[in-house]
Amino acid sequence: MTKVLVIDDDRDMCLLLRKFLERNNFEVIDFTSGKKALAWYEENMPDIVLCDLRLEDISGLEILQKMKATNPSLPFLIITGYSDVRSAVEIMRHGAYDYITKPLFPDEILVTIKQALANGEAIKNQPVKSAQSQKKTSENAPDLEFDMHEDYVVGPSQAFQQILKQVKLVAPTNYSVIIYGETGSGKEAVANEIHRHSKRAKEPFIAIDCGALSKDLAASELFGHEKGSFTGALNQKVGSFELANGGTIFLDEVANLSYDIQVSLLRVVQERKMRRVGGTKDIELDVRIIVASNEKLWNATQDGKFREDLYHRFNEFSIEIPPLRDRKEDIMHFAGYFLRITNKELEKNVTRFSQDVINAFNNYVWHGNLRELRNVVKRAVLLSDGDTIELKSLPFEITNYEKINEFIPSQPARSNDITNAATPQAATTPAVKSGSLDLKSASIDAEYETILEALKQVNFNKSKAAKLMKIDRKTLYNKIKEYQLLNNK
Repeated sequence: MTKVLVIDDDRDMCLLLRKFLERNNFEVIDFTSGKKALAWYEENMPDIVLCDLRLEDISGLEILQKMKATNPSLPFLIITGYSDVRSAVEIMRHGAYDYITKPLFPDEILVTIKQALANGEAIKNQPVKSAQSQKKTSENAPDLEFDMHEDYVVGPSQAFQQILKQVKLVAPTNYSVIIYGETGSGKEAVANEIHRHSKRAKEPFIAIDCGALSKDLAASELFGHEKGSFTGALNQKVGSFELANGGTIFLDEVANLSYDIQVSLLRVVQERKMRRVGGTKDIELDVRIIVASNEKLWNATQDGKFREDLYHRFNEFSIEIPPLRDRKEDIMHFAGYFLRITNKELEKNVTRFSQDVINAFNNYVWHGNLRELRNVVKRAVLLSDGDTIELKSLPFEITNYEKINEFIPSQPARSNDITNAATPQAATTPAVKSGSLDLKSASIDAEYETILEALKQVNFNKSKAAKLMKIDRKTLYNKIKEYQLLNNK
């Protein structure tokens, strides 16, 4: 019989759960004291734990951490009030499987318990693959699987699973959400997922890139304008907020909005009404606002770039998307997905990645995150002749990344002028290789190191690297192509 440990300082809640679970063939042990529950746990092993978020003598987080330290696969559920969903997320980040909100509903309790138990068994019974079997799996990339929540691709890493749990947690509410993440990490996809799992799912989802809005036209794009309100306003325009009425608006890179727009936005958030540019009538709004930023908005408020009162209005809930380089388990998972959709787009049949490509993908830092990975896979599929993606189809910075780390120092260059990188003081290795006095080879080596240094300084943006080295972009591409040919000889 499945043994359930219930921890809640409300005696009536313990009694209610005991009677209900026993009727459904569970063995129940309950405590109103968290410390007594921990003392019992040291000598016993439950199959699942239901723990109230707030206890009188110890926090639910501390109980979770102590129990998970001895049994990482233990299914742990949080019991919480609706007003404490943000606190529940913090505990879920530490390994809780899910949460149950008060008032409790029998069907929800049973379903959540069964799912948690199944997940715990899956973790416990997950086989440890040998190096040989891992290599075999990697080489057979057509067998790469990916999960989808409707149109949303789900990565297997624990960090990504935690993001999904947070989405599930906040989606049914009407909270404003801040999504933090680097460029290309999938902030808009997460915002869309929140919308599709909310009560507004059948209403519009409008996404706006605030970084692309010009200062002069930002107010018009967001709030609309009346005919004749400014030079060039030949017709009435409905703004993005009005288009999103009833649904969700997503403001990407919101910190880029000017101070004047932030003032107007604050009124929208506070009063749930807006006025078109040049208009005289207020328009009532029922819009959920999700914003995103690649920098912490609190830091932006301290630097005077973002209004603190607006920040607090948005900061009802936040989700942080880790960069792809910190989610190694997701790299080949998403690469496999991008491979499949690119095959459909290009009507090709590239079915796998070579082991060298897999190693290169896993060693690379992915400055552009999922967006960069998608573009690399699309390019590689286009360039591939057979059914396997090889190293020769990958960009220079990926195939040479280990050499870049070997040749280039970790500390930043002392000057912004890249020509200094070719001097003896800036070089990390001598241009003349051991046993060789070939002047042409020495010149190529020095040039090679200079280009690598330039690429590294600008995060591998080739246009910026060319400008830094005072050459045109075409010349840089020709140089890179030349080095790739030399490297593949």
